[in-house]
Amino acid sequence: MGAADVIPGVSGGTIAFIMGIYGELLNSIKSINGEAFRLFFSGKFAPFWKHVNGTFLASLFAGILISVFSLARLMKYLLEFHPIPLWSFFFGLILASAVYILKGLDKWNIQNIISLLVGVATGAFICLASPGQTPDELWFIFLSGAIAICAMVLPGISGSFILLLLGKYAFVMTAVSELNIPVLIVFAAGCAVGIVGFSHFLSWLLKKFYMLTIALLSGFMLGSLLKVWPWKIPGAADGFDYPALPGTFTQVTGLESQLGTSIAFAVLGLVLVLAIEFFAVKEQK
Repeated sequence: MGAADVIPGVSGGTIAFIMGIYGELLNSIKSINGEAFRLFFSGKFAPFWKHVNGTFLASLFAGILISVFSLARLMKYLLEFHPIPLWSFFFGLILASAVYILKGLDKWNIQNIISLLVGVATGAFICLASPGQTPDELWFIFLSGAIAICAMVLPGISGSFILLLLGKYAFVMTAVSELNIPVLIVFAAGCAVGIVGFSHFLSWLLKKFYMLTIALLSGFMLGSLLKVWPWKIPGAADGFDYPALPGTFTQVTGLESQLGTSIAFAVLGLVLVLAIEFFAVKEQK
């Protein structure tokens, strides 16, 4: 999840979903409520730890933090020097993940189809949006963290890409690389506030409208494929990267499309999802 959250266009929520921990993640975060604070501040630390599923959350977020801090430089390097194989890998991973999630739909009806299409349109719209110019003040860093973390727990909506749209991706990645503690503390505080509040809403949606929500989340993932398409042509005027076919990409940019390598990495992403699904089912049995 940490590796995915570093990449603009790839959602950590997608990884949680295909690994079979998405429901437990939402429920654990949702349990950080008034009762949890009452237990903590009354000194009942063991009941507090059990109430919030502390072992699960601590293990998960420790893994995410280790991955973010250790892979931030690597991912920036891969994005700069090997973008096509990297995007191809995530394209295969996300496509397979969307199909995997859609398998959870018991039936197809007009409501589920509309929900899926709304998700696709929303995901595509977010991918086509242009990054904005925003302030670097700490209050906006807090707000950016609160907004981005909501996207990070949504399959198909990338928290890193939301940071990119808010004009804060490079700023936060620099803070991570340089260990800018004040910025990281404020950003983490925003994330904490945002994820606790949003988890309640999303958990309620999954409980009341499970099929519609699954269709919507799958649509988000399919729409986000536009962002992770491996071949993009930079727009000189607006700075937006336009998706293109491999041949067109080579004609316009003069760069190799690396088609064979791209297919291999896309298949690798697909196989990874199948392997995760296989071991998740085996573990459940």
